[in-house]
Amino acid sequence: MSETNGQKLNDIIKFLSSYLHGKDTALRLSLVAFFSKGHLLIEDLPGLGKTTLAIAISKALGLSFGRIQCTSDLLPTDITGLSIYKKDSGEFEFHPGPIFNNIVLVDEINRATPKTQSALLEAMGEKQTTIEGKTYRLSKPFFVIATQNPVEQFGTFPLPESQMDRFMMKISIGYVSREAEKEIISGGSRREELYSIEPMMSSAEVLQIQRDVKEKVYSSSKIMDYIMDIVGATRSSKFILAGLSTRGALALNSTAKTNAYFNGRDFVIPEDIKELAEHTIPHRVIFREEYDSVDKKEIVRSIIDQIAAPA
Repeated sequence: MSETNGQKLNDIIKFLSSYLHGKDTALRLSLVAFFSKGHLLIEDLPGLGKTTLAIAISKALGLSFGRIQCTSDLLPTDITGLSIYKKDSGEFEFHPGPIFNNIVLVDEINRATPKTQSALLEAMGEKQTTIEGKTYRLSKPFFVIATQNPVEQFGTFPLPESQMDRFMMKISIGYVSREAEKEIISGGSRREELYSIEPMMSSAEVLQIQRDVKEKVYSSSKIMDYIMDIVGATRSSKFILAGLSTRGALALNSTAKTNAYFNGRDFVIPEDIKELAEHTIPHRVIFREEYDSVDKKEIVRSIIDQIAAPA
């Protein structure tokens, strides 16, 4: 593991915090999802900085950025791209859609129809997209940040469980502190400034860190047993109808390894898993109806608290 790269990641968080007042936790969690080679769902109210967060990450990492504003009339080709007939050449020319960027912000994903949402499934799961019978590989790295409003449900299409499970983590940004908000209001939005910041990493460095997290951070046999105990507990819990899938177990391990890397370690400890569990588990399990009004994160914390962590 490279200590220099670990420090550089913390430097990026510190630098971007000056543009994202009071959003340090959301920024760190977003980067954990990114370097775990997963995707991120942000469920929060409008106007809390979700777009600014996505732009900040792409610019600091020197990666291309695309945005998709979901509406009920959005078509799959608006995401993937399409071939347009060129009269002068007599041939069809493919015009790639925003999905071909490194970081793609899918704003208000639950406003798109299920058919359009499904266009993202292959891209998120296989890092490729099939258009008119031809398969195209997507850029590396590839990271989807999707957002949805937890309050406004009129005219929305809830994401199916199969797509929710594609998101490695689900987070919320939340309201910032009074002092942070006061500073934002007095200084105004700094989003435009983000477009001119110099990248703090190259795409080659980004890909190397992703490889290092996967290959050089160690999860011991005891840690793997601990993960399996958590998975088993979700499947037998009285609160949960359908527990974690195998993909969910992989997410627990991947994010824990990234968290360890961020903390300068090349091995996972139970706290890496506990710290992220409330962001990696609730959205990918199905809770029983009678517990709909209960805080899902609190349920997950209570389940994990009952599991003995390895020494």
